[in-house]
Amino acid sequence: MYRILIVEDDPVIAEQVGGYLAKWGYEVKEVSDFSDVLSDVAGFEPHLVLMDIGLPFYNGYYWCGEIRKVSKVPVLFLSSASDNMNIIMAVNMGGDDFVAKPFDLEVLAAKIQAVLRRAYAFQESSSLLEYGGVILNVTDMSFLYKGEKWELSKNEFRILQILFEKAGNPVTREEIMRRLWDDECFVDDNTLTVNVNRLRKVLEGAGLTDFIATKKGVGYQLRHSKA
Repeated sequence: MYRILIVEDDPVIAEQVGGYLAKWGYEVKEVSDFSDVLSDVAGFEPHLVLMDIGLPFYNGYYWCGEIRKVSKVPVLFLSSASDNMNIIMAVNMGGDDFVAKPFDLEVLAAKIQAVLRRAYAFQESSSLLEYGGVILNVTDMSFLYKGEKWELSKNEFRILQILFEKAGNPVTREEIMRRLWDDECFVDDNTLTVNVNRLRKVLEGAGLTDFIATKKGVGYQLRHSKA
């Protein structure tokens, strides 16, 4: 089942589109917090985003640009501003198609089907994990925080991924070592400490202070940054 995220601040349009697409068998979610669209992208992991241009806080072009920093998910713009300049702008910002308002729901469904066929005949959606305002991109071993993208080494990424998967719960050092090096018996315990410290320095450089907490006698866990 394909998941579609609707970023539309007109509740009547959002409800009509959502209800219609649900009848087609799509799993649909409507964004409610237009100041934090990326959290819904990360949490819902849509296969396609329907994006209005005129939105509260930031316009659709801005959010398309932010999405493109972490995901290749197709973005289909919906807007009453259907002049050539807006259509060109939508494409230049990473949009995959443009539907002018008012639109026929059957035409919209056909456009969605075409975009999904093009996108998923050869690729899958990026896998994103989110915690405390940090979005981890499993596809390219990077994370996004406050609009800025940071690259990670292989071990830094794998440690952070393990901690993200536990969603703020403690993870033992043994489990992390086992997943990183297959058999922790052949790895010096200090090696993990060195890797965690390197990861902490990257996080601190991004403004994430104490994002990884040490649980004495246990291991590590994520917690909301003091930044």
